[in-house]
Amino acid sequence: MPMSETATRPVTISDSAVKRIASVLAKSVGAEALRISVEGGGCSGFSYKYDLTSGQEPDDLVIEKDGARILIDEMSLAYMDGAVVDFVDDLMGQSFQIRNPNAVASCGCGTSFSV
Repeated sequence: MPMSETATRPVTISDSAVKRIASVLAKSVGAEALRISVEGGGCSGFSYKYDLTSGQEPDDLVIEKDGARILIDEMSLAYMDGAVVDFVDDLMGQSFQIRNPNAVASCGCGTSFSV
């Protein structure tokens, strides 16, 4: 069945991101989840923000897997439809990276994008 234009695709979290988030949460006193949000700004128009939090809002999408808990607010979710959250550890360093099919351009560091 084809998706309608208003249907949303889930945000998925890679196994490496799940492991890293679970590890960070286990070491963080008072933090219950990693909040991922989209904000205006950055060199390409929008940027991703990561915060440890203990609070959940009523409109949050909650993703829980293997000790990792991720919260994404409804407004940010509109920009992250179908995105994959990954954690990369390579020669350039360690970082969360979001592969977002809605982004038409992104900056070199991968933290900002435009739609």
